[in-house]
Amino acid sequence: MTQPPPPPPNQPPDPQGGFGAPTPPQQPEPGYGYPAQPPAQPEPGYGYPQQPEPGYGYPQQPPAQPGQGYGQPPQQPYGYPGAPPQQQPPYGYPTQPQQPQYGYQQPVATPPATGRGKLSAQLQIVIAAAVAVVLIIGAGIWYANSGGDGGDDQAKGSGGTSQGSTTGGGATGGNGLGGGGKEKAPADTKSTMTFQVPVPKVADVTDVSGSWITDKAFVKPGVNSVVGYDLDKGTVLWTLPLTGQVCGASRHVTADNKVPILFEATKRVAPRYYQPCTEVGVVDLNTGKLLWSTSVTGGSAGDQKARFSEVTLSGATVAAGGTDGGAAFDLANGNPRWKPQANDQNCYDMGYGGGEGLVAVRKCGSYDSPSLLIQNLNPTTGAPLSQYKMPAGAKYASVVSTKPLVVAADVGETAGDGSGISDYFSLDEKTGKLKAKITADADQYGGRCRATEVESCTQVLVGNGRLYVPTEEHEGSTGEYGDETNEIIAFDLATGRTVPEKADAGDKYSFVPLRMDGGNLIVYKAPPYDQGGRIVSVDGGTMKETLLLENPANKTIHSAESSFSLNGAELLYRDGRFFLSKTLVSKPRENPSPNDIKEHLVVSFSVGH
Repeated sequence: MTQPPPPPPNQPPDPQGGFGAPTPPQQPEPGYGYPAQPPAQPEPGYGYPQQPEPGYGYPQQPPAQPGQGYGQPPQQPYGYPGAPPQQQPPYGYPTQPQQPQYGYQQPVATPPATGRGKLSAQLQIVIAAAVAVVLIIGAGIWYANSGGDGGDDQAKGSGGTSQGSTTGGGATGGNGLGGGGKEKAPADTKSTMTFQVPVPKVADVTDVSGSWITDKAFVKPGVNSVVGYDLDKGTVLWTLPLTGQVCGASRHVTADNKVPILFEATKRVAPRYYQPCTEVGVVDLNTGKLLWSTSVTGGSAGDQKARFSEVTLSGATVAAGGTDGGAAFDLANGNPRWKPQANDQNCYDMGYGGGEGLVAVRKCGSYDSPSLLIQNLNPTTGAPLSQYKMPAGAKYASVVSTKPLVVAADVGETAGDGSGISDYFSLDEKTGKLKAKITADADQYGGRCRATEVESCTQVLVGNGRLYVPTEEHEGSTGEYGDETNEIIAFDLATGRTVPEKADAGDKYSFVPLRMDGGNLIVYKAPPYDQGGRIVSVDGGTMKETLLLENPANKTIHSAESSFSLNGAELLYRDGRFFLSKTLVSKPRENPSPNDIKEHLVVSFSVGH
């Protein structure tokens, strides 16, 4: 295939800016940013011993109070320090997809699976034509059409997404947007604590990420197991024993409650408190049965089992990625659709974003001079339907949403706060064209993405053709200590500009977006030290909130609620039930202090049940 012409000349980057008050940095948390190694020396991966974060509680209290965590200053960046960027098209410029030789795997054959498919001939023709158009009309016109005008209204933001659905499309201005959610306000919004689950005994720091709700159970990984708890009593309904610790869990679940997980092939023994994360399986959350499990070889692992760090689901495809490469499996039976390739042009799939689409983040080149491709895939064959080449300096990228396609990255490691985000890229999933770049000021906006994981963003949502971003906490209306608050700002994905509407949490409360509910946002309002937290539904068009649940202000109950770190916990709300659960548990201190906050694996609240 004839190589396409080079992309147009460089364009200047968009100006930066944002809303909110800057916050000072603090020491980096260990764990989710465990340094990734070059492909030849893969990182230990998901489940490597990490240190848990402190709880978020009492955000308005003086720093000496125990349990403080939520609302503290952002943390330092994860991963390795920045490497010298290579020469490539300008920052944020809508570059054209590359040839298959740039790192595509081979077409899928009959099982056993090989690599992913190549670009289709039709798409290659479209790409070549698009490049020719660029050369004719000039880079300036193309960039103007992409929505980046470089003016004061150029969008700025920070990203993340949480468990739940997203919806695309829609105009801006609040007309015809929002609504259509399933969550309705009960007659009485006052909640009661339903149950608490104690932290399991572990020998070292253990990852227990993953949590799901069915009609009958709240489901959570335990020690070498997955456990289903009764929604009302918290009693154990079923326990699924596994060969080793869960080391990856999909945030996407099928309509009949099947979910992919990763787990270790053997149990952890001292002094090596982690094992390679090699096993892929699917759990039926209704019955607690492991429907199938498997592993693959290939990629940088050679003849050994490939190690994965994350897993996701799109349609009938389970996809797992990591520094050994990416693989995909048939949801029904575990048959491989593709697997890592050992001689794949020094490229590998770091991971995948699932949900309505399947998007790969593919790393190519050397460790010192990497390049990243965002590829929208055919979930069955793995063939790229479109791709976008990330700007120089982007060593990692996270998929916020697959439809519409939104990607976050810390370009040049400039975020400086550990959020993993300096910019968002709103892409056309059909063509790979950049629609808008939303530049983030990490001191102004919230949201987090783990640097080394593709589908890990939290607290920022995509829906209604918008990106919803919380601001960082800032001084409230009184200017007094303890009245800190924040807002949710929305950006138009077609233009990158802010929309007029915003939601205000009010003094002493802070918004933590959880998921989309139709055209509405389900949001947790983190409370002051003397109040309980709230769940609200925010209309995605008008940004007006409706109270769904309010937790008691009782000191003991509040202490349990506030023992969870909002940057290190999973928060789920469905049908009047609210769950907070840990992602990390650790061995208890040998000499505990009377002031230590009692920790829980799960705390549940409910209204109307």
